[in-house]
Amino acid sequence: MSLPDDLFLVGHVLDAWGVRGWVKVAPDAPDAAALLKAKTWWLSRPGFEDAAPFPVRLARRHGSALVALFEGMNDRNAAEALRGRQIAVRRADFPPPGDDEFYWADLIGCRVRTPEGADLGEVTGLMESAAHAILRVQIPQPGTDAKPRERLIPFVDAYIVSVDLPSKTIVASWDASYD
Repeated sequence: MSLPDDLFLVGHVLDAWGVRGWVKVAPDAPDAAALLKAKTWWLSRPGFEDAAPFPVRLARRHGSALVALFEGMNDRNAAEALRGRQIAVRRADFPPPGDDEFYWADLIGCRVRTPEGADLGEVTGLMESAAHAILRVQIPQPGTDAKPRERLIPFVDAYIVSVDLPSKTIVASWDASYD
């Protein structure tokens, strides 16, 4: 079976939970909405070479973690064998975000521009600070042998003017001299 091209890592298996085949899962996001909605999880060892689909029979919150039972899994030994596996789900299985909410996965690859149209770079990732998310933007470099540089732009209303996902563009009120 071929891997879907829209898989995103969303957590990992911590351990077996109980004796009937359940696993305890650490989600990467506090709300774990994608894990709770998806009917199939793709599990793999780090590196994702051995990813395989696991149909989810039941999944629910358990404190800050989740517990889940896969179709056909009914004993602790099978669940223990999954310890440490990464979990991915299809982007198509994510629930729709609320108004003015965005999945980080959708922001990666967006071009960041000033309101005047100056190119600030491309979003290569995000990171969480104690207060808010921060865009990691690779600065465009003249020439091909220049070492890539990165600027960090807080993903807050004070700096983010607009996000247009269909055109993969973020407009930020940011001056290059802030770097």
